[in-house]
Amino acid sequence: MSATEPNHDYRRFAILYVDDEVAALRQLPQALEDEFRFYTAENAEEGLKILHEHLDDIGLVLSDQQMPGMKGAQFLERVRQLRPRITRMLVTAHSDLQAAIDSVNRGAIYRYLDKPWEMEPLSRELRRGLEYFMVQRERDALLREKLSALHRMVITDRVLSLGVLAAGLGHHVRNAMSAVRTFLDLAPEMLGRESLDLGQLQHPAFWHDFHGKVQQRVSMVVDLLDDLSKHAGPGGFQFDSVVRLNEVIDQVVALQKPELESLGVEIQNNVPADLPSLKVDGGRFQRLFELLFKDQYTNLQKGGRIVCNARHLPQEPGRSAEVEIRVSDNGPGLPSDAIRSVFDPFFVRSGDPQTFGVCLMAVYFLVYHHGGRIQVESAPGGGLSFQINIPVEPPVVEDPEKGNDFLARVMTNERLWERLLSQP
Repeated sequence: MSATEPNHDYRRFAILYVDDEVAALRQLPQALEDEFRFYTAENAEEGLKILHEHLDDIGLVLSDQQMPGMKGAQFLERVRQLRPRITRMLVTAHSDLQAAIDSVNRGAIYRYLDKPWEMEPLSRELRRGLEYFMVQRERDALLREKLSALHRMVITDRVLSLGVLAAGLGHHVRNAMSAVRTFLDLAPEMLGRESLDLGQLQHPAFWHDFHGKVQQRVSMVVDLLDDLSKHAGPGGFQFDSVVRLNEVIDQVVALQKPELESLGVEIQNNVPADLPSLKVDGGRFQRLFELLFKDQYTNLQKGGRIVCNARHLPQEPGRSAEVEIRVSDNGPGLPSDAIRSVFDPFFVRSGDPQTFGVCLMAVYFLVYHHGGRIQVESAPGGGLSFQINIPVEPPVVEDPEKGNDFLARVMTNERLWERLLSQP
């Protein structure tokens, strides 16, 4: 191999060699075993079985054309259907024009090789075939990463914009609700001053219960708006608390125990105690889980369960050390189109709009300002699963004006978007 060729690990992915000649099956792997890994099969049916068993381990399929039963071109067509990205090569000792045409048209092969072969040219072709497969995989991974980053950017921009709007409107709504709450607080006393005998009312229990429920709902709305206003902006975050995740969750569960017991919902804390400590804004980090659990258990039926798991993700190039947290419930779940709106402030998960989506929007802000990421998906078997990634070390707090200016420039830079979408 020349010094200018790329440095690839050709043993990272195996080669599946299918040939009815037993001697060839033995000789080729022996000759090239120092450079490649091989699976071998004497016919197409056996080759398909091996392919199913090692689908993620095979990067190239080399098949003879003239075999009993299924021919090589047909076999490679089946391989293409199972895993289109696998590099496919057809080899034959016969000059068969129709086989070459079929292998190209049906199997979309990468190379058509003749027997007998010389090992050095064959080795070169196998290297190129595996390089082609690995480059495709890397390209697909980069594309998925770009689309994922683009999706997160759009979601973040949407949530931040809605948060600014909701927090601004919330200021005015909170003032109005505070006036209503003041009226409700003063109503019993003022009725007493008016010398009105409350015992003479036809339904005193109704008015008493109704007054209490209205007060409860007003307080709930005011508290939600306070949460949103407090957590929407980056100001005031102090990352001066060193906490252990399992202990924070235990504290939140103990705090919410009365409400959980009244609803018949259980929170199971499976977070390992040996995870790295996190440097966070202590009060707001705990509030994150209070709001997340509240949104989940208010949408669960009696017997519902919320399970918390976590793992440490060590530092890698381009990413700091993180703790990945997964909080899943066994509720009814949501369709995929609804999941995209779950952080909207007026989104309702169930038919009982007690908290709308304000809790989850506040959770999004808390995760965002801790330098983390949050995403939601339908859990296997039903329910929702929230994945939260929090850096072990706190983020560098940026000037909010600079952050907003950067986001505005990104969202309006057409040339940047064209480059993001056009690059392979």
